[in-house]
Amino acid sequence: RSSLITGCYANRVGISGALVPSSKIGLDSEELTIAEVVKPLGYATACFGKWHLGHRRPFLPRQHGFDEYSGIPYSNDMWPGHPESPKAWPPLPWYENDEPSEIIKDLEGQEQITRRLTEKAVDFVHRNADGPFLLYLPHSMPHVPLGVGPRFRQTTRYGTYGDVIREIDASVGEIRAALEEEGVLDRTIFIFASDNGPWLSYGDHAGTTGGLREGKGTTFEGGIRVPLVVRYPGVVPAGSVCAEPCMTIDILPTLVELTGGKAPQKPIDGRSIVSLLRGEADASSPHEALFFWYRNVELQAMRMGRWKLHFPHNYRSLEGRAPGNNGIPAKYNYKMSVGLALYDLETDAAETTDCSDENPDVVARMKTLADRMRQKLGDTLTRTQGSEIRGPGRLPSG
Repeated sequence: RSSLITGCYANRVGISGALVPSSKIGLDSEELTIAEVVKPLGYATACFGKWHLGHRRPFLPRQHGFDEYSGIPYSNDMWPGHPESPKAWPPLPWYENDEPSEIIKDLEGQEQITRRLTEKAVDFVHRNADGPFLLYLPHSMPHVPLGVGPRFRQTTRYGTYGDVIREIDASVGEIRAALEEEGVLDRTIFIFASDNGPWLSYGDHAGTTGGLREGKGTTFEGGIRVPLVVRYPGVVPAGSVCAEPCMTIDILPTLVELTGGKAPQKPIDGRSIVSLLRGEADASSPHEALFFWYRNVELQAMRMGRWKLHFPHNYRSLEGRAPGNNGIPAKYNYKMSVGLALYDLETDAAETTDCSDENPDVVARMKTLADRMRQKLGDTLTRTQGSEIRGPGRLPSG
């Protein structure tokens, strides 16, 4: 989320891993967000959904350029209904702007979240259609525990997870219909994406990787490769498909180029992908390489064009184990490991065959790029301190 909001790798802005209710840090006020990029142009801005960049008042959305906020401040499983550690979590609050307005006490409350966020989003569109606006809608679903509204319950062949996805699909449709009703649909940049792959330990309460290796919580393709759908007539050709790699860090600079918004003065990592969106004949990824950190700033993998290089690290896996069922997760094997391994994603998207021995020059170039990035943004696997890490926002001492 910090990457999408700021255009930076998360460790550059000091956000490493998922913040929890006891966290006393959040996104620093000096970081420019997607909302602050367009505010100088007169945009109305709103965030409805899961924020998860700090729930203390100085870190909430209205302190980062959003005029309105409604939703939950962190993950919806961080509550007393957690299937494995219910006593570890406080009650789950629902926020209106800067203050918690109520407590989501039970699954019935979770079942209303998608509907409530959709209604907020549709209302915002209707109230602001006469001028420019930016709406950021990070749905909490399909994160567990799954909650689906009565209208969508038992409406698919894929159980509760399928029903949740159908409700999210309907949410997107309602927002699109509101834009169309107001006559601004074809003047709106419509971006839909996911944050990570499926949480495989939850079995039938998770999705599928479609044959990609591993899932959420790893830097294999099953954990990090997600869909990106963009609609913007006159810029994005209808029905076009792009296979060039990009990241959520690229959203902010892309919006800067498309809107003429305020560019960050501090260094960021994202690059505009407007040429890719336009489908220009020779357009390619604006990055020579993309980098994947996990856990506590572990640089576990990187991608350079068709090539994916994993550095030696441990990871979790369900290999050989039955997945969870009905909201109760299975236990991962946390002792899995991978050595230095190169994969050709054009021919081996499932990352099954290490081809590093056959491509020593590719490995050498990628290792050089990785060393440069470690010097900037750190890597605990090699005990490298990054010189460009800015750090998170912190509550005043005392």
